[in-house]
Amino acid sequence: MSVTLVHKTEVPGVAVKRGKVRDLYDLGDRLLIVATDRISAFDCVLPDAIPHKGRVLTALSKFWFERFAHHCPHHLISVIETQTPAGFECIGDQLRGRAMLCRKADVVPIECVARGYLAGSGWKEYQADGTVCGIRLPADLTLCSPLPEPIFTPATKAETGHDENVSFDTACDLVGRDVMTELRGKTLKLYSEAADYARSRGIILADTKFEFGRTDDGLILIDEVLTPDSSRFWPADKYEAGRDQESFDKQFVRNHLQAMCDRGDWDKTDPAPSLPPDVIEATSSRYIEAFERLTGQKWQV
Repeated sequence: MSVTLVHKTEVPGVAVKRGKVRDLYDLGDRLLIVATDRISAFDCVLPDAIPHKGRVLTALSKFWFERFAHHCPHHLISVIETQTPAGFECIGDQLRGRAMLCRKADVVPIECVARGYLAGSGWKEYQADGTVCGIRLPADLTLCSPLPEPIFTPATKAETGHDENVSFDTACDLVGRDVMTELRGKTLKLYSEAADYARSRGIILADTKFEFGRTDDGLILIDEVLTPDSSRFWPADKYEAGRDQESFDKQFVRNHLQAMCDRGDWDKTDPAPSLPPDVIEATSSRYIEAFERLTGQKWQV
């Protein structure tokens, strides 16, 4: 069965704000957030789309929003399935299963990152200084080691390029200590609950990032939640500290592009190169496997 790929959405006469993956429409008192099939790596949006990706991101976010709803309010009102918002009928087929109708909130300009394992930028900082975001860690950790306890490592949100890891005190200077203290507590609670659940499904949640927004009712969870785009998911049965792990994300894409860079065929600047069919297929399969293992549901093509 052929799969319709959504590179971008467009409605004549309606303004759209595009991120690396999402198209955002302002509906006045609400937002329409559309997860496309675009994929980015090394801060570049690639010309190829990944089949099912946007729908997987939306379905997983919905799963987690509903799971956390009892103790963490969120922005999701509904996922667009049959009821298309007025004025968007011309792209109704593109929206189904990949668009979220959401409450508006004032975005807190801090990425709230929780880490339970030493990987990514945290590993690089640890090798240099023995710390992650200024938090001193034991001296005997290796790549992908579990941390003594989960840590909160905020980062500043970047419109383009990389988010920048900052200390907790620096984050407090930006948005206020009371806000950051509340966000730290929420982030670590959500991470611990999700990590325990993921482990029961045979998956290690190494780290993840959350975003929050302010409303008249207080802080709420926004954006996407615990997807392969915002988290490191590792198969528990193949985990071994001291080496890179297999993962349920776009690692196939990163590995392919890094090999191109090593050969001198790309320099990590736009325009990004096209992906071969096998890399696209493998990446799509990993996103779908993450959904199925975490939710226990069969993916519906």
